[in-house]
Amino acid sequence: MSTSLKERIIADMKSAMRDKNKERLQTVRLILAAIKQAEVDTRKVLDDAAVSMILDKLVKQRRDSISQYDGAGRTDLADQERAEMAVIQEYLPEQLSDAEIEALISEALVATGASGMKDMGKVMSMIKPRAQGRADMGKISALIKSRLL
Repeated sequence: MSTSLKERIIADMKSAMRDKNKERLQTVRLILAAIKQAEVDTRKVLDDAAVSMILDKLVKQRRDSISQYDGAGRTDLADQERAEMAVIQEYLPEQLSDAEIEALISEALVATGASGMKDMGKVMSMIKPRAQGRADMGKISALIKSRLL
């Protein structure tokens, strides 16, 4: 039987402790803290899909921070965020290619019969379950908007 995503993260934390890899250990502990916080808030143990959503949120936060740090000329902090983002992305499923994203959007546009911006929600709700954690949802949203305008 395969281990859950959370169990894999816990095992990686122990491994990072044994290897004395402080940077990796710090990021893995940050991930586990976010998972634990969500479990306390919802009062239930999270499944892999919920853990993936948390990881996706953490990656998005890192992207936002990187753009702000780069804009402020703080490359040291931006590099730290990039390193954290790389560790977090190891636990996410393989990212969708641009061609796969375009195919998902085309399929959703046809399936929903979308004709304008008023149908944006329908298209996004069809794509989100298949792309969550595997692509930047902001990028997908921008691509859909360009096709609907």
